[in-house]
Amino acid sequence: MSTSPDDFLPSQYRSRQAFLASLPPWRRLLATLNWHPTIDKKVERYAIEQRLLQLRSENARLAELDRRMSELDARIAALWPSSSSSSTPTTPPAGDSPT
Repeated sequence: MSTSPDDFLPSQYRSRQAFLASLPPWRRLLATLNWHPTIDKKVERYAIEQRLLQLRSENARLAELDRRMSELDARIAALWPSSSSSSTPTTPPAGDSPT
């Protein structure tokens, strides 16, 4: 028994072909005669909404990863001081030596 993505969709969001295939032959003929194009638009709108939800969840996941990476960068920076604060002594220039 195979399952297709249309099996999980509410009947109003299935494609025209999937809807017609689920009907007996005599009902299929009647449905073909009475088909409304607004149903196709509802199916398209549902698909777009699902893609938007997927994008929003992906954006939230990426934002969380970005926040975690920033925290790790801050922790690494705290562990290893930068080269500007190194402890190497500086020597005065040769012409400025006190006598």
